[in-house]
Parts: sequence; structure tokens; C-alpha cells
Amino acid sequence: MPRPEPQMSFSTVPDGPVTGPAAWIGSDMATRDDWIVQLDGSALAEIDAALDGLHNAGLAAPDFAADAFPLPALAGRLARVRRDLETGAGLTLIRGIDARRYDEATLRNLLWGLGRHLGTALPQSADGEIIGVVRDEVRALGDVHQPWIKPRDDDDPLTSRAKARSNGPLRFHSDRCDVLALLCARQAPAGGVNRLVSSVAIHNTIQERRPDLARLLTADYPRSREGEEIGGEDLVYHMPVFASWQGHFTSHYSRTYVEAAARLAAIPDLTGPQDDALDMLADVALELSFEYRLEPGELLLLNNHVVYHARSAFEDGGAGEDRLLLRLWLAHPDSRPLPPGFDVLWGDCSPGQVRGGIRPT
Repeated sequence: MPRPEPQMSFSTVPDGPVTGPAAWIGSDMATRDDWIVQLDGSALAEIDAALDGLHNAGLAAPDFAADAFPLPALAGRLARVRRDLETGAGLTLIRGIDARRYDEATLRNLLWGLGRHLGTALPQSADGEIIGVVRDEVRALGDVHQPWIKPRDDDDPLTSRAKARSNGPLRFHSDRCDVLALLCARQAPAGGVNRLVSSVAIHNTIQERRPDLARLLTADYPRSREGEEIGGEDLVYHMPVFASWQGHFTSHYSRTYVEAAARLAAIPDLTGPQDDALDMLADVALELSFEYRLEPGELLLLNNHVVYHARSAFEDGGAGEDRLLLRLWLAHPDSRPLPPGFDVLWGDCSPGQVRGGIRPT
């Protein structure tokens, strides 16, 4: 098909660099500890008391609210974490939970209880999955065809199309929520290393080196909802990769869904420069990122507007050595305003609203 020039978005980021604590470089962040929250004995005792209260009341996730999971002292600390996710670096690691003390059902209650103090959980799939389970489901189900798993390029673990439900690598992307929460229940003996990168820093670097490509990334790219909401060409939407509104930067990026849209007959091919811009974004993301391997009991929180994440392939071991993460998608009560038109993905552009997630069928 002919390749028309892309239309510029109604919203562009400033000509100069975007400044602030979210514009961090991975090599620096890897040496910092100001994004890490270490839970002490009193905080862990509060969590255990809240878990005991759920058990005594016969409550289980996702059927309880924050007041059923009281954290008299820790709640204030979580409120600060929530604010830092929006106005700080956009990532927080919570340490100190001993995952070996809890079975999977209790860990689900623990994550849900903490999540209720951080935001509102959103559906992560068309069938309404609210607490995601990240594990190698292909291995667990045996040699069964799973249409939602894309072919993977085993030679390049950070640019694969593999979906999160296999043990394959995942390339850099952001999820459809204000805040991503990942609780590590078990880690694989090998692999499963996350890479984290500031999308603000990526934007600044591309703008400095190739302002022509940075401008293209503030223009609309087609994306497909295929594999999330069920449907076809009617479920293609258009959004820029980088945007700003009322002084707030935002980025939403998943090359997999751009490529899925491009495979539809009614969608024009990307231009050569548009492809070049996405290639440069992937290269710069790898350059500016840092590695972190979650250990059991650690809870990673990411603001998807300013942070991308990726994951290397992993290999499970024997019984009890399979990688298992529990995931929440959260709408952030202190979230930023989004540009007009972003409701095509988010549902609502106003700050502090319950927005994002995947529409149930």
C-alpha cells in the first residue's frame, strides 16, 4: 500500500529536554537506593495482622476493600510511595516480605491488600482477569497451540514478540494502566531478568540525536487491540508514542501492537522514517536501561507513563522452582491529566480517574 506521511498529533512534547526526577539514566539508577522501600518488623507484623483478619472474616482477594486490610502505620508510607510514583522517578521496589511463609492464595491476598492502598485494580484481559498470573503457561499446559503467544526471536531476548504468558523474552513496553504492580512469589533458577528504562530519558536522547525522528514519535502510530480485546480492524486506534499535556509527559509504547496493526489490510504501511524512529527507540531504550532481577517477596511498582519494562527469557526448574509473579494493573488516584483523544485507550483523560485496563467482553 502507499505510504502517506503520518499526521502530527495535536500534542507534542517541548522542543527541549523534559526535566525532572523521571528523566533518570539506568546506570545511575542501578546504584541508587532511594527508590527502594525496606519493610521493617513492625510493618511486616501489620501485614500479618491484616492477613489474619481476612482469614477470620472469611474474606479473600479480590472481594475486599482497603478498610478490610488495615495498615495503621504502613498506610502512610504507602501513600508516600503512591505520590512518589507520580511525581518522582516513577518506580519503587518494596522489599522485606518473606514469600516462603505464604501459600499462593495468601500472597494474592497480600498483593490485593497492598494494592487497595495504592489504587484501583483494573481488568487485564477480555475475560476480566483482575489479578494476573505471570508464569510459563505453555509449559504448564503442555504442547498446546496458544494463539495469543507470538513467535519469538530467541536470538534477541529484548526485542522478542513473546507474550508474558510464556517463558520467552519480552521487549520494552508499557502496560495499559497508570501503575503496574508485580509481586515475585517464586523466581526461576535461570533468567527472568527485568530491564527498566525511563521513557522520558529515551525521548530526551532521541530528541538530542535525531530531532526529526523524535518529531515522528509525537505523531500518531496505529496500534491493534488484537490479542487483548477480541476483534479486527475496528479495534485499531491511533496514538503517538510521546506526548505532553498541561506540563505532564506521557508515553505509551508496545511495538508488538503497532506491528499487529500493520498486518491488517486496511492499515497503510509505516513509512521508512517511522520504522527508523521505532528502531532508534529500541536501541536507546537498551542503552539507557538497567537490569534488575526480582527476588521472591519483592514488589515492583512502575508508572507506565514514564517507565518501560522488558524481560529476558527464563527456564523453570523442578517442583517449586517455577517462576511465578502476581500482577495488578492499578488506576492511580493521583494520576496525571492525559491529552484529549487518549481516551481511545484509557477511557478517561482526566487526572485521578479510574482509567485504563482492558474492556471485558
